[in-house]
Amino acid sequence: MFDREFGFLNRLLVAPLTSRLSIVLSSFFYITILSFVQSIVIMIVSYMLGYGWPNLYGLGIVFTTLILLVLFVTSISLCLAFILPGHIELIALIFVINLPLLFASTALAPISFMPNWLGWLASLNPLTFAIEPIRTAYTQTMDLELVALHAPYGDLTCKSCISILFVLTVFSLIIIRPLLNRKLT
Repeated sequence: MFDREFGFLNRLLVAPLTSRLSIVLSSFFYITILSFVQSIVIMIVSYMLGYGWPNLYGLGIVFTTLILLVLFVTSISLCLAFILPGHIELIALIFVINLPLLFASTALAPISFMPNWLGWLASLNPLTFAIEPIRTAYTQTMDLELVALHAPYGDLTCKSCISILFVLTVFSLIIIRPLLNRKLT
């Protein structure tokens, strides 16, 4: 958003790049690497506080879930950055989206502690589909067939949660592709 507002994106677009998509990909890689570093630091601190460490298979689940979540959030953020007129609107909309997503997920409380209506919202929340496999990787010997989410509509395994997150991520990337093609040409 700031690159677009201050003219840096226009300078990049007139540069002799072999692919303009590399501008977006570099942003994605930066966000992904930053997210991985932050996650590893959080995992190390939680281990030092006595919360354990997932096994090797669990680490694969954690990082797979993390990459899907980063892709999903990055694609939505990029879409909003190209649609909205300025950074003030983007920041306001991100707060309006992020806070309800956080509070209506299982990040702070399990579904069993929530009122029925909030349990339904939390069980449909994309953030919940990322949180529950990671929580399962930390609390149990990892298996993709373990039940990770006890939703009001039925139990979901780690594999189901990751599959739903994968579908949401692919869908968000398909939606943003025409917008990127139009804005980067």
